[in-house]
Amino acid sequence: MENITRPTVLEVDTKAFMKNIENIQKFVSKETKIMPVIKANGYGTFLNTRLDILNQFDIVAIATVDEGVFLRQLGYQKEIFILNQPYQDEISKIIENDLIVGISSDSFAQKLGETEKEVRVHIEIGTGMGRTGINPRRAVEYLENLSSNIKVEGVYTHLSSADCDDEYTKKQLESFEMAVAAIREKIPLKYVHSHASNAILNFAETGSYNLVRPGLIMYGYPSDVETCKKITLYPTTKFKSKITFLKTVKEGTSIGYSRSFITTKETKVATVPIGYADGLRRGLSNKGEVVIQGKRARIIGKVCMDSFMVDVTDFENLEVGEEVYIWDNENITLEEVAKECDTINYEILSCISNRVPRVFIQ
Repeated sequence: MENITRPTVLEVDTKAFMKNIENIQKFVSKETKIMPVIKANGYGTFLNTRLDILNQFDIVAIATVDEGVFLRQLGYQKEIFILNQPYQDEISKIIENDLIVGISSDSFAQKLGETEKEVRVHIEIGTGMGRTGINPRRAVEYLENLSSNIKVEGVYTHLSSADCDDEYTKKQLESFEMAVAAIREKIPLKYVHSHASNAILNFAETGSYNLVRPGLIMYGYPSDVETCKKITLYPTTKFKSKITFLKTVKEGTSIGYSRSFITTKETKVATVPIGYADGLRRGLSNKGEVVIQGKRARIIGKVCMDSFMVDVTDFENLEVGEEVYIWDNENITLEEVAKECDTINYEILSCISNRVPRVFIQ
């Protein structure tokens, strides 16, 4: 992250990240292991590149085989778990890189068996996510049909509604517990996991899990502000840039593409070099706000691919080079940006593009 010259950066606070891990660990008990979910470039933070941080965990979770290969090439030598069952053509990469894989289909399991090389797996139980996973009633049958080279180390499920439907989540957990009990009668299990961020906060005392999968809460952001009050979280990121151009225009001047904004008075306009190719949503056009000198300023005109414009008429002593925050966690939060874009904070953070440098704050 050295020699960064571009004014647009995502600041990532590694101390805040580790404080969040510490608080999560206290919340779930000392006996429960944390498997950090670092998929999608660590939810956009690039903390998946920090080997010094990753080495503090015995196991990490990712979403794709290539993410696992990247970690091996980076030098991470501990356990890597692929949350989503991969494509059959990726099996050779799984074996070559000693990746643990979640499985839930008969055809994929059959292909794994044909390799005759030991592969470590976690069986995914489908309890109501409607995505992947085997029927809980088939748990033992599925287990017994696996080839001898397939080593089952864990069982897991995905809870779809731990943030919004307690009754449904409890039914999911009941189905999962039934499958876990049946499998445990046949083999010992190293890992049992069902709790991601929302379940950690809302169902901490429910289930026989010994491993949790925190995602967004590690990065300091809840999916629900009220739920977040159960645990102290520290936001890890700030998305910022600098003013690169200032001008004063007359009443009736059009700003940006399609003339979607026309000034109604003499207006001072700042240009900021962040656009939708960087992850700044076009939905913020003509309605979003940013933070300059600790105050809010309105985005005017349509957000461009590489820049956007701001009305800074009411600011004094403003110069080129002044910092501009898309979110600073104080005046504007990531949650507020997401709400303005009619989406969730997960999506905003994970979609910051790779061309934006990440600056780690120690």
